[in-house]
Amino acid sequence: MQKFVNVLAVASSVVSLAVVGSGLYVYVNRASIIDGIKSQALEAVTGSLGGLGGGLGGAVGGSLPLGTNDLAPSVPQATAPVPGGGLGIPNF
Repeated sequence: MQKFVNVLAVASSVVSLAVVGSGLYVYVNRASIIDGIKSQALEAVTGSLGGLGGGLGGAVGGSLPLGTNDLAPSVPQATAPVPGGGLGIPNF
């Protein structure tokens, strides 16, 4: 019975030392761990944007509208009258 208790004590000591050692490792290397997580998160976000990750530098003269006549409709648009003259709220 004494041998069994000794084995449990040694196993408990090993687990305690492992927990303290890993906590000390994280505390000492916390700056590099945080930087690594930030870079991974930034890569995940910019990777999901596709072509927009590097900015819009290549699309300046391309397909983006410039805000001139290409945004204005070529034919005047007719507006439908709102029944009741309100904000679309029915009058009963």
